[in-house]
Amino acid sequence: MRLLKVATCNLNQWAMDFDCNMKNIKESICRAKEAGAVIRLGPELEITGYGCEDHFMELDTVNHAWDCLKELLLGDWTDDILCSFGMPVIKGSERYNCQVLCLNRKIVMIRPKMWLANDGNYRELRWFTAWKQKEHLEDFLLPNDISEALSQTTVPFGYGYSVSRHVQIMWLILRDPVAEVCEELFSPIPPHAELALNGVEVYLNASGSHHQLRKLDLRLRAFIGATHTREEFTCIATNKDATGDAFIMVDGCACIVVNGDVVAQGSQFSLKDVEMVVAQVASLRGSISSFQEQASCKPKVSSVAVPYKLCQPFKLQMSLSSPLKIQYHSPEEEIAFGPGCWLWDYLRRSGASGFLLPLSGGADSSSVVAIVGCMCQLVVNEISNGDEQVKADAIRIGHYTDGQFPTDSKEFARRIFYTVFMGSENSSNATRTRANVLAEEIGSWHLDVSIDGVVSALLSLFQTLTGKRPRYKVDGGSNIENLGLQNIQARMRMVLAFMLASLLPWVHSKPGFYLVLGSSNVDEGLRGYLTKYDCSSADINPIGSISKQDLRRFLRWAAVHLGYSSLAEVEAAPPTAELEPIRSDYSQLDEVDMGMTYEELSVYGRLRKIFRCGPVSMFKNLCYKWGTKLTPSEIGDKVKYFFKYYSINRHKMTVLTPSYHAESYSPEDNRFDLRQFLYNARWPYQFRKIDELVQQLDGDRVAITKSTAQETAGVTVDGGMGVVAAGSGNPSAGV
Repeated sequence: MRLLKVATCNLNQWAMDFDCNMKNIKESICRAKEAGAVIRLGPELEITGYGCEDHFMELDTVNHAWDCLKELLLGDWTDDILCSFGMPVIKGSERYNCQVLCLNRKIVMIRPKMWLANDGNYRELRWFTAWKQKEHLEDFLLPNDISEALSQTTVPFGYGYSVSRHVQIMWLILRDPVAEVCEELFSPIPPHAELALNGVEVYLNASGSHHQLRKLDLRLRAFIGATHTREEFTCIATNKDATGDAFIMVDGCACIVVNGDVVAQGSQFSLKDVEMVVAQVASLRGSISSFQEQASCKPKVSSVAVPYKLCQPFKLQMSLSSPLKIQYHSPEEEIAFGPGCWLWDYLRRSGASGFLLPLSGGADSSSVVAIVGCMCQLVVNEISNGDEQVKADAIRIGHYTDGQFPTDSKEFARRIFYTVFMGSENSSNATRTRANVLAEEIGSWHLDVSIDGVVSALLSLFQTLTGKRPRYKVDGGSNIENLGLQNIQARMRMVLAFMLASLLPWVHSKPGFYLVLGSSNVDEGLRGYLTKYDCSSADINPIGSISKQDLRRFLRWAAVHLGYSSLAEVEAAPPTAELEPIRSDYSQLDEVDMGMTYEELSVYGRLRKIFRCGPVSMFKNLCYKWGTKLTPSEIGDKVKYFFKYYSINRHKMTVLTPSYHAESYSPEDNRFDLRQFLYNARWPYQFRKIDELVQQLDGDRVAITKSTAQETAGVTVDGGMGVVAAGSGNPSAGV
């Protein structure tokens, strides 16, 4: 039995901030050494930060990375510890995403990434080339200054593994193992399978998987499955939190997996910049007959000798790390902690002094308030646990003096968080009261203002210019007048929000500026149920890719677990924009305005994006899923209605506020969901095909019984309208 102590880490790196990144890297090495580890694995592209994007095309970025690596190698950082550092490397005419293995002030090997992430949030092929030469390792000529400083001219470069006394090590460089693309570990013929046959036992996975609701289980199970059948262990390091990208937050949860068991696991969400995960493991590879047979005819993979003993002999005094129960957060906790950490990182790095939120008293803006409240609680908790970096940031942002610092989340919220209820003649007393009560629970500096005067002034100006004054539909006006009057209110709220964010700090003799928070959800974005340049337009939006259904579950959870009891009343209230007059026989409701329910929107969104369905494919799918309750004609009408308004409003996605990425069917056009924004909203060809199918199916009657649906889909048909196929239906199911 051979014993090996390894360390991996969650690092909160920041794209292009080399000082910040080096500080975190050095601290992680110090902690790994203190724990007695002989291997330290860092995240993908940890020296530059993953999110440099087009900065990777600049020679400065690559040169700065080499300078930082030289600094690490000229010091004692790699003495007696095998360190893997992530950085870009130019070889010949190509730029590669690499892991650089270093030991005792020398570079042992450079491993370029073989499978690049190029879907969803990622565009790695824009910046890097995939390494395609598997046959042998090549000699890489080090840059002159690096070569002179290290007294080392060339290093092995390519696909291979390192061999030290008693242990063989291989790198996997992954971006996102559970997204749409198959990369290294998850390709049809994964490298680790071939390398296991060559005797490799230790896999170092430099990862940086973005957070998405309900994804962690799929991600970890992939690693567990990969190690289970081959009697090996994988060490996983991740970038955590901000990447320099306003849209995504990278998961934490660095972990060490041995023979299918997780023996060490880091936190998924944390305000810490550096978090270490250490485990002592033993080589226990046996002799499975089929494994031996396949190994006897394996393709040979190149290796590099490391003249250093990493393993320790058996000692009873050195205890082994035992399997752990994997820690998962519920989706409600993910909504609280993920965006909460993301907001804190954005706040402390942007130089802002706080946030301002237009608080309507509805579910969406109340969810944002609860997330900010959770952020304040996390900050106070970390300070009480002794985190000096969080304390220093909180003192700076909250403008504490005389040795004071945050000890109460409500007091901290009052220093950094403004909420504003912007009421009008169409606002109800119920929403005003809910906003006031919630602001008091959170501790925000709350304002209650009326926008009627501003709206009236604009209408008077319009009347002076045109001689006409628009009326609401309930007062006899047309649809055009009704929509125009609603948009005026919505846009005035956006203008007022930005004015207050820039001037309220000055009013209260505070330095700096406040960031305006948006509060539109993913379903409203998909349907286009928002006014262009209204309060959905902000600096950042923590709920922009979270569904309405998930937000309502979060509100119920937060009412109990975050201590904001008024959220239960907010969740129970029917969603309404309150942009039209309230009458005894009329009250504006979101789902009536949209012509579809939020549950249906989640279904359309998943089918459109995740299952890549156009109108015809969506119709066919829903005939199976909804066919027990609706006729083909009714389903066809619903599909056509959705695509009509989706395409009419698609232009709104081009100016969508940067939002926290949490949902796989987000329609965000800046990066994730790239599509045209000018459509023929009549979809003549596609809708004609649907009409032909409806006729073939005798579309005016229900054709599928529950028993038929169960036999066809192999699932239980519930009483709701959610799609029950894998991943596309019940929003509470994992996606």
